[in-house]
Amino acid sequence: MAETKKSDTITKEMSIGDVVKKYPETVPVFFQHGLHCIGCHVSPFESVEDGCKTHGIDADVLVKALNAAAIEGKQKK
Repeated sequence: MAETKKSDTITKEMSIGDVVKKYPETVPVFFQHGLHCIGCHVSPFESVEDGCKTHGIDADVLVKALNAAAIEGKQKK
């Protein structure tokens, strides 16, 4: 598996909008975990953690899955 730089790592503090903009391959992961507010007007400002809290989702589990998708997307490029 390719090593990920700290600056490339998705964190729960990042806004949902920033994650989707930087890693579009993560959109299906958000949906799979029940976070469907990708197109919501708040998503550019709401952190992954806040979105998870609102929807009762474990942020650590989601972030792990998002990072896996981002790494896989980079390997395909």
